[in-house]
This record gives sequence, structure tokens and C-alpha cells, in this order.
Amino acid sequence: MSLYLAYVMVGLAIAMPVGAITVEMTKQGLKNGFIHGWAVGLGGMTIDIILILALYLGLASFLAMPIIQIPMWLIGAGFLLFLGYDSIKNADQGITLSGEKVKKSFFSSYRNGLLVAVSPGNLVFWVNVFGVVLAKSYDQGEPTNFLIVAAGVLSGILLHDVGLLAIISVTRKAMNRTMIKRLTIAAGVLLLGFAGYFIYEFIVAIQVYI
Repeated sequence: MSLYLAYVMVGLAIAMPVGAITVEMTKQGLKNGFIHGWAVGLGGMTIDIILILALYLGLASFLAMPIIQIPMWLIGAGFLLFLGYDSIKNADQGITLSGEKVKKSFFSSYRNGLLVAVSPGNLVFWVNVFGVVLAKSYDQGEPTNFLIVAAGVLSGILLHDVGLLAIISVTRKAMNRTMIKRLTIAAGVLLLGFAGYFIYEFIVAIQVYI
């Protein structure tokens, strides 16, 4: 239990800094409410769970290969460029004020979470941190410790997502359509900024092999 609780705090700490997934969650939460913001978070956690299982099954060395990680900078940038452009272009569309019926599908928000989470930052984190934890667990003859640590981190991320979206759900009640539109545009600009950073990291990484 102490190991689990310790890594719940690690999960919270990981989720606190503002990243692309937080920006997309906030945007969807403002436009369509708690459930759609949470759908983005669930999409991100789906990728996290897949990576954890891949590590547990012994694919850490494969995922750590530059030939796998480097293209993901470009793939992640492409997804973020798409989402950022879409956010700005359709900033005044699909806005559901508090009390109105949401027309957007849950799956579309979940899909956005999947797209944002397919980033090398995610991959590098899970490989570096959980690769060490997994190796240590097996050295001690207790591979189940890895699953306890993974559950703790995911629980911490989930707590952060629910807390953030609860605040957003309360805040959006005081917002009108124009305010939500402006914040959606700002979110789109931030997503484009993250895309630019991913492209920069791709160029830096690829220069080693040129």
C-alpha cells in the first residue's frame, strides 16, 4: 500500500505540468463539459496503459530504439498541428453552454486524447522510468511491484484529470460563448506551439544521423 500511495503522488506530479493533453482536456471541458474533457484524459491513459503492458511484456529495449522514438516526434507533431488548426478554425462551433444538450460524440473527444498522447515524450517517460522500475522488480524477484507502481501512477494521473475537470465544469457555468471561443483559440495556438517543439526535437534528433 505504501508503494502504491507513493506512486499515486508521482502520478499527480507527472500530470501537474501543462502539456498538450492538459490543453486538449481543458478545451473539450470548456466547450462540451466534464464528460468530454474526461474522454480526452481516458484517451491519453489508454496509450499509457498500452505502453505499460508493452514494457511488462519485455519490449522496453525495442521502444527505446532511436528508429522508433525519432519518427514519433514527427507523427506527434502532425497530430498536434491537425488538432491546433482544427481548434482555431472551428473555435466558434460545437460550443455547448452549461445546461445545453451536448451534440458532440464521446468517441471524438476520446480520439483526440489518443492522438495527443501518441508523442515521444510519453514514450520516453514510460521507457526510462518504468524500464528501471521493471528491472528492479525482477531483480528483487517481485515483478508484481511493477504493476502496483503502474496502478499508482495511473491513479495519480486520473485524480489530477478529475480534479482539473471538476474546476473547469464549475468555471464554465460563468462563461458565455465568446469567452469559450477565445479560450479555444488560445488552446489551438498552444497546441501549434507544442507541434513546433516536436518538429524542433525531430530535427535535432535526426541531425545526429545526417
